[in-house]
Amino acid sequence: MSILSFNSDSDQPALTKFFVDELSDVLNAEKQLTKALPQMEMAATSPDLAKAFAEHLKVTQNQIARLERVFKIIGFSPKDKKCKGMEGLIAEGQAVIKDTEDGSATRDVGLIVSAQKVEHYEIAAYGSLRQLAKMTEKAEIAQLLEETLQEEKETDMLLSNLAESFINEDAKQVDG
Repeated sequence: MSILSFNSDSDQPALTKFFVDELSDVLNAEKQLTKALPQMEMAATSPDLAKAFAEHLKVTQNQIARLERVFKIIGFSPKDKKCKGMEGLIAEGQAVIKDTEDGSATRDVGLIVSAQKVEHYEIAAYGSLRQLAKMTEKAEIAQLLEETLQEEKETDMLLSNLAESFINEDAKQVDG
């Protein structure tokens, strides 16, 4: 029997229970993010940043569908679990919006910082889950998780590029 055993036995190995729990956690994280991204888009000053948030919403919706596919493959239903990590990161992002001036480059800097914290959280989650799936020779699941991991890395890079190309400089000019 594989370390990750996806059958309907109620006596699952501890690692299988952990894997399903973590998949449930990241699924909830993505669902929370679909509610936060439109708020971030509306709060962004830069049209490029707003567009990045709008596009990432579509990517996130596809990631949710991919996670639901993983659950279907393993024959489990997601647990009803609130991702406290994402909840905290979203709260930090909402505080940035509340505590910065509407229409300011400083707000955009804060939104990028908040969004990159989210991306790094997701990169850690998907990287770990993908590795567990690879280790236990669950190739199809590992590939699906790898696709999402790469999308998260691309979003992180896009955010870095926006910050470095003009948003950070715009904020410096205003505050400088």
